[in-house]
Order: sequence, then C-alpha cells, then structure tokens
Amino acid sequence: MRAIAQKDPAVESPLADQRVSQADYASVSRRVRLAPPRYRNPIGKFSVHRDSNCIACGKCVEICPNEVHVRPAGYRLPLRPLDYRCIGPDCAKTDRYCVAVCPKGSLSVGVNPSFETLGDCRWTPDLLAGTWFMAETGRPAPAFLESETGDSGGGFDKLRFRFPDSAPKDLRREDISTRLLLNRRKNDPRAKVTIDVPWYGGGMSFGSTNLRALIAKARVAKAWNSFSCTGEGGYPDRFIPYADHMITQVATGLFGVREETIARARLVEFKYAQGAKPGLGGHLLGDKNTPDVAAMREAVVGTSLFSPFPFHSVYSIEDHKKHLDWIAHVNPGALLSAKVSTPNDVEMVAVGVYCAGAHIVHLDGSYGGTGAAPNVAKKNIAMPIEYAINGVHQFLVDEGVRDEITVIASGGIRTPWDVAKAIALGADGVVIGTAELVALDCIRCSRCESGRGCPRGIATTDPELLEMLTIEWSTQRLVNLYSAWREILVDILHRLGLDSVSALRGRTDLLMHLDYENGEE
Repeated sequence: MRAIAQKDPAVESPLADQRVSQADYASVSRRVRLAPPRYRNPIGKFSVHRDSNCIACGKCVEICPNEVHVRPAGYRLPLRPLDYRCIGPDCAKTDRYCVAVCPKGSLSVGVNPSFETLGDCRWTPDLLAGTWFMAETGRPAPAFLESETGDSGGGFDKLRFRFPDSAPKDLRREDISTRLLLNRRKNDPRAKVTIDVPWYGGGMSFGSTNLRALIAKARVAKAWNSFSCTGEGGYPDRFIPYADHMITQVATGLFGVREETIARARLVEFKYAQGAKPGLGGHLLGDKNTPDVAAMREAVVGTSLFSPFPFHSVYSIEDHKKHLDWIAHVNPGALLSAKVSTPNDVEMVAVGVYCAGAHIVHLDGSYGGTGAAPNVAKKNIAMPIEYAINGVHQFLVDEGVRDEITVIASGGIRTPWDVAKAIALGADGVVIGTAELVALDCIRCSRCESGRGCPRGIATTDPELLEMLTIEWSTQRLVNLYSAWREILVDILHRLGLDSVSALRGRTDLLMHLDYENGEE
C-alpha cells in the first residue's frame, strides 16, 4: 500500500539534496499536535467490519469515543472504520460499544490477523502499535496495548520496578526534573551542557536513512534541547541550522569528516565500535550510494562503502587520547564522547575512555542496530546492554571517578520504561534510534540495507521512495513521541518518590528480576 502523496515545501529537488531551504530555519515547537499515519488503512490490533445492512443511522459515529467511526460533513455513509483506533473487547464493557448499539447488527469486531505478523519477540506487535499511538497523539499508549515490555524472555523485559504503595504527597509531577548534565568533569573549561530529557537521537548516516527523517531528528533535538547524531555519513549543509544540537561522529571510515564540521560541533563522538556488529565495521551497499551520498563521502557513485575495524591509528588509550587532542585543537569547546561496544572487559574500556579525557562513554549493546546489521552479529557477539551498564557503573564507582564522566547506554532502548531501567542500572542517560524510526511508521521488516528495500521510505536514498516522507510530518511524530516518553518517565519517577532522573541512577534496589523474584535459579 503506497503512502498518501504529500509535497514537502522544504525539499527543492527530487533527490532531497543538501541545499538549505527556508523551512530549515523555521522554529520548531514542542507542542503536541495530532499526526495521523501516512497510510489510508493503518494496521491495528482489532478489525472492525461494517456489512451491507448498515442504514447509515450514525449511532456508531455518535457514541465511539475513539473516533473509529467517522462521517465527514456531506457524506451519507460513515467512512470505512478506522479500526487501528479500536480498543476491542475492552469497549464491550462500556455503554459505548458500537456492536451493541447498532440497530441492524451490522458491526462486528475481531482480532486483526495481520497484526500478529508484525515485529519480533523484542519489538512485539503491541510495542510497535504503542509507539505509533504515542507518535500520533503525544499521549501514553492505551492499556489494551502492552507498551511497557516485549516478549524476548530476558533483558529489560524481565526487569520490573518496585514501586512504593503510594507516592510522597508533597512531590508534584511538575517539579520533577528530567534534565541531564553531559559534562561532569571538574575544572573542565568546556561548557556544562545540559539537555532537557535523558536521551538523544542515535547516529543515522546520510546515505543510510531518508534525509527528511534525519532533518526531522535534528529538528526535534532542537525543540527538546537535546541532540541528534550525524552518524558516519558526513554532515550535510541541511544540518547547519541545528548545529547546536548535532553530534558530529568520527568513525573509522572518516567519511565526510572535515575540520569545518568539527569546528561547529558542541559534541564530537568517536565511534570505535557498535554493539550490533562489533569487530565488523560499518557498511553501505552500493545501491544506496547515490550521487549526493558519494559527493558527501568523497566516494565513487554506486560502489559499496565499508568502514574498517578498528581505527588503524588507535591501539591503546594513548592513541585514543591523541584523537581527543586533535578534536580539542580544532574545537576547544567541544565535548568529547567515545562510542564503544560491550566486550567482556567493557569496564576497563570505560575507565580508559575517562583517562583519555572524554566527557561521555557511550556503551552500545548487542540489541541495537537496524535491519542493515547482520543477524549473526546482533545475536551472538556483543554483551547485552543491561549487563554492561551495571558493570561499568560499579567499576567507575570503585575507581572513584563515577561522578566525573557521563555514561550513556544504547542498543535496545525501546520505551521510556527501558530508559528508566537503564538509568536505575547505572547509566546517566540513553541514546535511542530504532524507536524514532518506528515512530515514523517503520514496521521492522529488516530490509534497511537495500536502496529500495524499505517499504515505508525511511531507510532509503531512492528518489521515488524519499517522497513518502515529509519533514513536517516526521518532525511532529517525533515531537509527540518525546512528549509521551517524558510524561511516562515523570510518572515513573513520581511513583518512585524521586524528584529527578539523576536520583534514579544506580538505584538497583528499586528493580527486581522476575525470575529471581519468583524463586527461579
């Protein structure tokens, strides 16, 4: 099913090139606005059928609180039911159940068989639909969708919070802080940069993802005073209006790395490895290497591009420090981050990153990556992020440096509940990536590596598929998602009796593991 065509005034060429348009300078608001799906028939958990006995009385339109039934002005019959909004059997318990009030019995509700074919054990159909709901409405997902955990049988899905019986009466939700300080080093001359939510957008390269989605990520970072990351594909000019909220990534292939882009960055990230494919480096297949991408990466059009592993100039902490010193020379004000995977000795890697002078150690666990990462790597190589977080946190505490470095976790953060659990395990904040793509209607088909493989036009550089997204719609979906996530995170902190997200860090006493809680070994 093709998306409804939408012209994007911010894009001036069919290739969505790098030229900065007037729309790129437009202000971006945090205001929640309805951002309906791009498709005429979105996939929902339940299916609503109206048969030919319908007499167009309009009772279903009048009573449905979720606007499943809609009859625009001038229409005699209601439109095809928007059944992705239907709450199913839960509605039968109320007096607003359309099936019960229909005088001709022409309505029926059942489980949508297509729904169960979506996703996988980590990104279940309910998690996908819950994320789509938040991106559309800016509100937490409804109860009939299990939007807190997946069905992986481990990891964050087995962790739960120990909530007190009641929250402190003098703690108001509006007084709870979700701000995160990124530069914790004492006597450091660089700015004490603070973001308003304890997460920022992960690196998605120009060449791997629709440029309109990347610009939307940058715009939401500006709106929410956070960051988005360039990935290893270079720094298109269209990111310049959001320079204060863009992380410049320096990866092993050095694609598009230029000193002028480093000079404008508030935060520079060295990507030594990623949890989805540690030891393999990055890769961009040839059919995504369009003329625009090749120009940015200074490569030949249509050739596959590979980032080697490792940096062939870095084999020690001392070598790593030389990299950081180079950045400090080009941009003395930039904060420095190192993105690493999660090997068995990740604790030593983290303390080495600190000793080299970085402000942030970014731990990327094995659940991360898109469908472009090989399954053999994602499922078998790196350590799951929930093990790495607490090990690194405790090691840095024992070394006496925990409060001088920011620990950021990624690789499997799907929900605000995962955000809170990661922080309770010992992280300061997290990076999200896949959740942002799901908010843009990703269905997790794992075809991200192919130029024309993404059916939703998200992970693509194809000129025709680029037209399936608009910047404004994508931005609003992400603004809504961030708003819903923050609301849920604040509710979790309120229920725990904590006045800030920083007070949650390392509070493993507030967590329980279902296996051990049930007495299993």
